[in-house]
Amino acid sequence: MSPEALLRQLLDTSPAELVSLVSGIAYVLLIVRQSRWGWVFGAVSSGILVVLAAEARLPMQSALQVAYVLMAVYGFWHWSRAGRAADAAVTALQVGTWPARKHGAAIAAIAGMALLLAPQVAALTGSAWPRLDLAAMAGGLLATWMVARLLLENWLYWMVIDCVSIFLYASQGLAFIAILYCVYLLISISGYFSWRSRMRAQRGA
Repeated sequence: MSPEALLRQLLDTSPAELVSLVSGIAYVLLIVRQSRWGWVFGAVSSGILVVLAAEARLPMQSALQVAYVLMAVYGFWHWSRAGRAADAAVTALQVGTWPARKHGAAIAAIAGMALLLAPQVAALTGSAWPRLDLAAMAGGLLATWMVARLLLENWLYWMVIDCVSIFLYASQGLAFIAILYCVYLLISISGYFSWRSRMRAQRGA
């Protein structure tokens, strides 16, 4: 995409995209800090993206955003339940990890689903990028669940998903949402090292 085309997209950006952008950034920053209130901002951002993704012919991304809203409710409940009642930070929860075999199985399942179901999704929904759309949806669901369970590797999944999402949204004319995922990518890198340091501190305590 040329700089001129990107500038035109930015000038045409709707207020809904801007609200989603700001809410999404607030969500990730608060999640990195392990604050349960991040889930509230995540629900707002994803609720807007349900409509925007559907309008941009990314049906799996739209469905994914619906799941994100539901997962935000679960995440807020789970973190609130585990954290201290008077503290918004979930200091009572321990950051954990997955063994390599679980990651291998998860990645194989995501790739298999994307390859097998893409033709049906394209035929039924008119998805512009059915394989990437499906892979990002499945990976996003897994990564969001991993965030709620405080598994360190969620940030590694998000790095890949963010790169795919940048391409998907930029190719469909949603420049601000593509920028949002660029910010997500940077915060995901920061989040990984932040959670890794916290995990090592917890285990050393």
